[in-house]
Amino acid sequence: MDILIIEDETKTAKELKTMLERLDDDLRVMAILPSVCAGIDWLRTKPPPQLIFSDIQLSDGLSFDIFRAVQAPCPVIFCTAFDQYAIHAFEANGIDYLLKPIDNTKLAASLDKYNRLKRLLAPGERSAIVSPLERLLDQLQPNNHKSGLLIYRNEKIIPLPVRDIAFIHSAGGTVNAHTFTRQIHLLQEVLDELESMLDPKGFFRANRQFLINRDAIVMAEHYFGRRLVLKLSVELPERVIVSKAKASELLAWL
Repeated sequence: MDILIIEDETKTAKELKTMLERLDDDLRVMAILPSVCAGIDWLRTKPPPQLIFSDIQLSDGLSFDIFRAVQAPCPVIFCTAFDQYAIHAFEANGIDYLLKPIDNTKLAASLDKYNRLKRLLAPGERSAIVSPLERLLDQLQPNNHKSGLLIYRNEKIIPLPVRDIAFIHSAGGTVNAHTFTRQIHLLQEVLDELESMLDPKGFFRANRQFLINRDAIVMAEHYFGRRLVLKLSVELPERVIVSKAKASELLAWL
C-alpha cells in the first residue's frame, strides 16, 4: 500500500515512516512532505497514494488547506494534538486520528480500521471513504467567524471591526492590522490563529506574512517563476507575493 506522510517535524516524520515499514512489509512511504504548499503541489502532479498520514499544524498553515485546494484522493489519518472539538469531529465522521507521540499500538489500530473500512466498500466507491473528510472540513470551518478583533492599548480594550481591516501583516515577531483608513493596530494573535478566526471567503492567506481582505485587492499581476504579486488599494510595507503553488488557489478564491 502506498502511503504519503505530510509532517513538518523531520524527526517525527522519519519515526512514523520507520514504524509503518516495520509494521507491514507491504507498506511503502512514497514521500514525506513538510508543508501545505508541498502537499498541494505533490497531490496535483504525482500518482495518488492509497492513504495519507498528515499533521495538522504545518510550517505554512493548516493541512486542511491542502484538501480544500486539492480534492483528497484517499482517506486521511491525522497525527495531531488538536483540540477536543476536532477529535470528536474525526470520530463522528469515521476519519481516524493519532495523538502525538505516536506509538506502535495506536498506529496498528489505525491501519486496521482503514483496512476494515476498505473491505466494506465495493470497488470504485471512493466517495464513501472521502466524503467524511469533506464533512469534517465543513465542521472545522463554521460560519460563525469573528466579526471583530480586540485591540489592547495601554489600559484600553478597543474593538476593531473585521470589515475595516485591509490586511494583516506579520514581521519581526509582531502582527499588525492595517485598516482601509491607514491606521495600524498591534494584535496579540499570531497569523495562523487569525487565519482560523476570519472568514476565508473574505480573507486570503497570501503567504507567511500577509492575510488579505478581498475588498482591498485591486489586481493580481504575473511575477517571476509563475508567481503572482498583489496590488492593494492601500499602502503596503512590502510586496505581497503569492507562490506558484498558491497562485491557482488565489485565482479560484477571487
